Amino acid sequence: MALERILIADDHSLVRDGLRTVISAAFDRFELFEAASLDEAIAVIEREGSLDLVLLDLHMPGSNGMSGLERLRASYPAIPVAIVSASQEFGVARDALAAGASGFIPKSLRRSAIVDAIRRIAAGEIFFPEDWSDAGTPAGPAEVDILRRIDTLTPQQKVVLGFVVAGMLNKQIAFELDVSITTVKAHVSAILNKLNVFSRTQAVLLATRVNFHATSTETPEGHH
Repeated sequence: MALERILIADDHSLVRDGLRTVISAAFDRFELFEAASLDEAIAVIEREGSLDLVLLDLHMPGSNGMSGLERLRASYPAIPVAIVSASQEFGVARDALAAGASGFIPKSLRRSAIVDAIRRIAAGEIFFPEDWSDAGTPAGPAEVDILRRIDTLTPQQKVVLGFVVAGMLNKQIAFELDVSITTVKAHVSAILNKLNVFSRTQAVLLATRVNFHATSTETPEGHH
């Protein structure tokens, strides 16, 4: 993927300036857009159309925690979103990837490492700091692969997967979402296929391994 149109969404001008400097030194011929709030970021996307990458801060006006990321992934699923955060917590990074981020880039990384992370994300990889761990357990390739598979799910399928993880039956999910059991079965079948598993139990084991949980209970649009 060519990096020609990049949006930096962060409410701190010094952070935006720093990222602009890093990107300008490493990449040629690109357009750079900036936003200081989630609403500004959405306005830029609506105005400019397709972007090659959004670098998003988790905490800024209009966004608290994963809410901004979830909104962008639901509204613009074709645009890769990488989190650039001051957080050093493994759990925060893991949750961001589970919510659909294409990578988690700590602001504390060296400039060369930030450039490498952006290049890897542009190449279709999911970036995660290799030396981070949760209670001494490395976030290995297996976890990243699971997150990559979950990211291929549609927003509606992620909601259904969250209900499956919570132990709900098809008829209960159908009631919660106000859709037919046939629709739920179709979603579950698609989820199993995309996760490359053969049973609901296997899907639950994969999802819980990366701490996936439902992020929305809105009724999927276009399904009755």
